[in-house]
Parts: sequence; structure tokens; C-alpha cells
Amino acid sequence: MSFFRRKWKYYGLCLAVMGLFNFFFIFLMGQKELKYLYYLDFLLTLAVLLFWGFDFYKDKKVQIYKEELMRGDSTICHLLPDFDNKDVAEHDMQVLTAELQEKFQENCELQDHVARWCHEFKIPLAACFLMEEKIADRKIRKGMREQLEKMNQQINAMMLGCRLQSPVFDLQVKKTSLMECVRTSIKNNQFFLIQKRVEIKLDVAGFFVYTDPSWLVYVLDQLINNALKYAEQDPVIHIWAQQEEQETRLFVEDSGEGIKSSDIRRIFEKGFTGSNRHNGKYKSTGMGLYMVSKIIGRLGHEIQAESEYGSYTRFCIIFKNNDYYLTLQKL
Repeated sequence: MSFFRRKWKYYGLCLAVMGLFNFFFIFLMGQKELKYLYYLDFLLTLAVLLFWGFDFYKDKKVQIYKEELMRGDSTICHLLPDFDNKDVAEHDMQVLTAELQEKFQENCELQDHVARWCHEFKIPLAACFLMEEKIADRKIRKGMREQLEKMNQQINAMMLGCRLQSPVFDLQVKKTSLMECVRTSIKNNQFFLIQKRVEIKLDVAGFFVYTDPSWLVYVLDQLINNALKYAEQDPVIHIWAQQEEQETRLFVEDSGEGIKSSDIRRIFEKGFTGSNRHNGKYKSTGMGLYMVSKIIGRLGHEIQAESEYGSYTRFCIIFKNNDYYLTLQKL
């Protein structure tokens, strides 16, 4: 049907010309020579049908080619034959590309500014840590240390977020000890782990995977931080690993309030905070697990979550055995 909508003017003109020709032929020649008109009409109709069939076949091939191109991710206006207003489409594409490049450059400059601000903020923050140690009142010192640790976590998260959104996502994948990464993450969160008297169970000794250790530590920081937020009375965080035939699995499980079954499928969505709103205990941006899922995807790993509301939450990071990096190591 689309073929006739595109070609109706052309074929309508052909029919109009044939109609006028027949009218004038009858008007001038009379009824005696109509057999010649019928014969001529037959030849013209046959020619039009043959041309129409060829045109339809050619148009069908173009449409199939167009559908194949549209399944891809690149621009196609310059590839289509007989594309109407191709010069207009290419002009608009150049204008939009220039606008996107300008916005991209502005975004990069903003990320650089935020990253520099974070580094500058680290200096007075370190000074505050030193000043906090000199406070004699233990209760005031503890309260101040808690707020400083929260500020430090937020600054680190912002810096890594800038790196994640950067057009150059720096990865240094190498053979990495899971135990070292877990210990580093525990050290990063030790103040809050001690404050909430969290029991840590570890069973990751002797496991090695190919990943970027700094990004993996960030992921573990977010999972442990989430476990601390959900922590109930006598909290326990259990971290263990399992080796399977083609993959290594790292589990992080907490004994907190858990996640509702209606929310579990959406926890990695940007800005999702859950239907229970964490009972008003703290504010959540819904960005932590979203960033985790993006980092895990960039690293080529997988992450899964399961939970029983009111009982536990368990995250599983899946590291595929990477033959490419194994080959590089042997070389």
C-alpha cells in the first residue's frame, strides 16, 4: 500500500493522459476506427503494467534494504538510492552532530570541574580528620568522625562517578585477589562496621579473578554500605566465593531487613529507592546500585540479587573465565 501512496501521482498522470487520448481519438475519428484505439490501448496498458511491475519489484528491494539498514545503529540516508531530500537530511545530520559535540564538550568540562573540586575538597577534609583526633570529648569526637566519614564516602563516590561517565573509562584489568579487594573494602568501611558492631564472615581466600581491582573495591564498598543501611540488631555480613567450571562467583549477603519481592527486579534502575522508603531511617538517592550495575557491565561481569524480606539480601558477582587475559599473561 505504501508503494501506491508514493507513486499515485505518477501513475494517476499516466491514466489521465490515456483517458484524454481516448476522448480526443473518439471525438476526431468517430466510431469507424475504434478497433485501432482498442489495439493501441491494449499496447499502452501492457507497457504500463510491465513498467509498473518492474518499478514495484525495484521499490520492494529498496524497502527490504532500508529495513535491514534501520536495524543497525549507523546513519543510512547517504546509503539509500534515490532518497528524497538527501542533501537536506545530511545537512540536518551535520547540524545535530555539531550540537551534540558541543554538549558533549560541555559535559566533559563539567566532569573535569567536579573532579578537580573533589580533589580540592579532600585537602580540608583531611585537615578535619586531624583536628577531630584532638577533640577531648569522646562523644563529640565520635559524632564528628561519623559525619566526616560520610563526607569522605560521598566525595569518593562522586569522584568515581565522574570517572565512570568520562569518555575515556580507564580500566586496568589484571589477575586480582578477591581477598585483597574484600579486605580493602572492609577497611574503607571499618568505622561504620565497628560502630554498628557488624560481624564479618569471610571465605574468599585463594580465589583470583581477572578484573580491575579499584573498580571492584568500589562495587564492594557500595554493597557493604547498603548492608550497613539495612542492618538490624546483631548484623552479620557474610562474604564468600565459589569456583565453577567457567566462572567464579562472589557472594555478599547481609542479615538486614531485606528487599520486597516487588522491588527486587528494579533495584538496579537509576533513582529507584524502593516502596518501603527504608522506613524513614535514612535518605536514599537510588544511585548506588545503579552505578554498581554500570561498572559491572563495563568490566564484563554480571551481578544478580536475591532477597527475602525481613530476613536477608544476597548479591552475587559473576566473573567469567577470560581466556584472552590468560593468553596475555602467558605471553
